[in-house]
Amino acid sequence: MLQALVNSFKIQELRNRIFLTLGLIAVYRLGNYIPLPGINGQALREFFDNMSQQLGGTLFTVMDLFSGGGLSNMTIFALGIMPAISASIIMQLLVVVFPHLEQLAKEGGEAGRRKINQYSRYLTVGLGIMQALFISLWLENPGNFEGILMVQDPGWGFRALTIVTLASGTAFIMWLGEQVSAYGIGNGMSILITSGILSALPSAIRQLVILLSPTSPTQRQIQPFTLVVMVLIMAAVIVLIIAITQGQRRVPVQYGRRMVGRRVYSGQTSYIPIRVNHAGVIPIIFAQSILLFPATLAGFTGIQLLNDFARWLTQGHALYTLFYMGLIIFFSYFYTAIAFNPVNVADDMKKYGGFVPGIRPGQPTAEFFDRLLTRITLPGAIFLAGIAVFPDLIGRWLGIPYIVASFFGGTSLLIIVGVLLDTMRQVESFLLMRNYEGFLSHGKLRARR
Repeated sequence: MLQALVNSFKIQELRNRIFLTLGLIAVYRLGNYIPLPGINGQALREFFDNMSQQLGGTLFTVMDLFSGGGLSNMTIFALGIMPAISASIIMQLLVVVFPHLEQLAKEGGEAGRRKINQYSRYLTVGLGIMQALFISLWLENPGNFEGILMVQDPGWGFRALTIVTLASGTAFIMWLGEQVSAYGIGNGMSILITSGILSALPSAIRQLVILLSPTSPTQRQIQPFTLVVMVLIMAAVIVLIIAITQGQRRVPVQYGRRMVGRRVYSGQTSYIPIRVNHAGVIPIIFAQSILLFPATLAGFTGIQLLNDFARWLTQGHALYTLFYMGLIIFFSYFYTAIAFNPVNVADDMKKYGGFVPGIRPGQPTAEFFDRLLTRITLPGAIFLAGIAVFPDLIGRWLGIPYIVASFFGGTSLLIIVGVLLDTMRQVESFLLMRNYEGFLSHGKLRARR
């Protein structure tokens, strides 16, 4: 593997792409240290520090994860990449709902794809403006911060400045992600999210060192043996995530003989890969957003009924864990049904003369894929639900802070492992094209969706 990393810098095109990616990541991280004008940054930082000490939180906790700490520091990149992710998911749903968009995606080709991407950009800016408005109103209300004044000069001037700054920051991050995808290495949005998540790693290591090295061995909150157990657990979790992320069921597809003009093409055998975890990390994001929304709404409105309801839906309660796992399983099936349409797949196969051996073309093929998708999605959904609640369990079991436990599973580890696998696959393709040995001597990395 080390030799493959050295070979990566021997190829000029790959070397330029790696340096460009690192440079754009540096620009993104630099923006997370430029504060939003007109706020009390120190008081806001202390407020989020107190919030992070709890196992629970609000929707801002999820947003802060994807912004790489930009929201807790209230920087110009406070919204992070979340508006772009939400816009992309909404557009995927709209393509299924509206026939015009569905026809544009199917028959429009490259022009249709660019048109849908343009709609996603407009929607991203719109969502950024709406979220920035709510954040400005939230910052202006001292009741949300136990009476502490966060905004020095509240009013529509501050709101307009906040909207322009945060929405522009979101648009700039979206542009950075597109540049990484086009001219760098890896998926731009995923690379930026991963860099933001990894930015919390030094803080997690620092807290772990503090817990390991108090004034006397009897006062240690974490013993050396516990640290060894933690490392073994993390290694096992990473192996399981790789297995589920790369796991797929290959359905063989046979194509009959075809006559094109005067030439006869013999039948070919191919396969359709159906992933165990087809939805990726999206079900966890959906479930977190829904469960943490009551707490966020209660913070905005101050309604006592919402506060009481939010207490039951905070991390650490059994009701929260049950609802969380149930929503993840539900959204795994929901998003998989949106992303993989058995009827369309069966129609496309029939159109080009393909069939699954032993299955009649048309409706029987669609029913076959529907049954297969239902069965193969279940273990992936259960795994997602288990890995999502694992940081809470490991945190309570070992008595470690949530920022440390978050690297033992959940959204953070899923994204990091998935993005690293995808990036390694792209680097390996460059190496193999130049007759260099890849990262793995046997087998190859498969692209994740």
